[in-house]
Amino acid sequence: VQLQASGGGLVQAGGALILSCASSDRPLGTYGMGWFRQAPGKEREFVAGVDWNGKSTLYADSVKGRFTISRDSAKNTVTLQMNSLKPEDTAVYYCAASKFPRPPLEVFEYLYWGQGTLVTVSS
Repeated sequence: VQLQASGGGLVQAGGALILSCASSDRPLGTYGMGWFRQAPGKEREFVAGVDWNGKSTLYADSVKGRFTISRDSAKNTVTLQMNSLKPEDTAVYYCAASKFPRPPLEVFEYLYWGQGTLVTVSS
């Protein structure tokens, strides 16, 4: 599965961005999907996940209530709506497809990764 992440950019604190993850070569419908992020000097961390049919979602405590993950099977995309952004949200964001129908929290449980898109939140 080849994943392409897009939508990153520079935004002021309090602003919003929408990240998109698309697959061009295979349907994503059976995969649990996740968004991760990695800030400079830090480990990659789980941000949000959605199960294979979009009915169940999972969020890190740090983004709960501000970020929303969703998937569109017709468009074969997974979207991360990010609101009320904070400077500490600055990172490279990656989408990933898990070998499980539900999105796990651990990096090693994911089989396929997008290239990453940079989100910078200025104070």
